[in-house]
Amino acid sequence: MIWHLIAAVFAGLGAAGIGLLLRTLSGKRLPRWIVPVFAGLGILGYQINHEYSWYEHKRDQLPATAQVVETKQDRMFWRPWTYAVPLTVGFSVVDHSSMERRQTDDHPLVEFILYRFEKDYVDRLEHQPYLMNCSSAELVPLINGSRQPQIDALRELDRESGLYRAVCAAE
Repeated sequence: MIWHLIAAVFAGLGAAGIGLLLRTLSGKRLPRWIVPVFAGLGILGYQINHEYSWYEHKRDQLPATAQVVETKQDRMFWRPWTYAVPLTVGFSVVDHSSMERRQTDDHPLVEFILYRFEKDYVDRLEHQPYLMNCSSAELVPLINGSRQPQIDALRELDRESGLYRAVCAAE
């Protein structure tokens, strides 16, 4: 967090320097307020760039066996530019190397861990083990310690969803 503050300050100083250079090159015909305006635009530009590059940065840190199955984009009124280009604020990942496939009564079952990344003032990562029945597209979360299914949380997925296709593609 401190590094982003330092980077924002330097982006503002650099942009203020450009404003000062433009004012000097114009023979001081540009108004003095151009320098702080450029500083503010530099800080704002850095912040916007940092927010929009968060998803690509996190995705590049994932192992080669990980697959993004869902992204969440959002628009915020205090960030009016997100109405033109929505901001990615979260995504879900399945790691193929941690999948366990089995066959039970002619039903292919896959046990996997679903990772959820959320962009907040501090990045959050949540993970939950699941069991997927690929023939019926039923998904049930598993209790972390005992790996017992939580039957009351059973849900059926759409067969066109990214999660179903990522988990059951080889079946």
